[in-house]
Amino acid sequence: MPVLKFRVYWEEDESVYRDIAVKPSQNFLQFHQAILTAYEFDSKHKATFFRSNDNWQRGREIILEADNQPRKAEPLLMSDTPIGAMVKAPNQKFIYLYDFAKNWTFLVELIGVAKDENAKLSYPACVRKEGLAPSQYGTKGLIGDKLVEMEEKYDLNREGMSEEGYGEEGEESGEDGEDGMEESGGEEENIY
Repeated sequence: MPVLKFRVYWEEDESVYRDIAVKPSQNFLQFHQAILTAYEFDSKHKATFFRSNDNWQRGREIILEADNQPRKAEPLLMSDTPIGAMVKAPNQKFIYLYDFAKNWTFLVELIGVAKDENAKLSYPACVRKEGLAPSQYGTKGLIGDKLVEMEEKYDLNREGMSEEGYGEEGEESGEDGEDGMEESGGEEENIY
């Protein structure tokens, strides 16, 4: 059975994304749960998918549960809708909204189709993570391990910065000329 690979971008920062592999026969409810797991979000809030075009315009809605809201077209239910039934183009796009109060928005794009399943994976599966996921409830996600992880990734501590040429703002080393330029035979060369 083929496997669809979707890239799920956080709308606020496209460098933050998760690649999720899913079988066409699996439904949008399973996909919704895989996205939440990949971004380390809880499942306490409502969510919806919209089929989309290349301009990220919202099309047919696929809702988590029936809500009796008036719409132009009757929405589909996530639990009843196989993903393969909604993929109409080789780069099919969806918009995924989660927690309508916070309005978390993710742009979902089909980026590949594999002919065969990977026997080692349990689908749907997050197969790639890029960027630090946004914290669902504010900055509490940056406490403890996450903050240490960020410090290591971006080397946020000040130790070692002076050896690498980083000093206090406005400091002059005094080794070169007064203006930070080397003198060589009457011409000044910029050493930066």
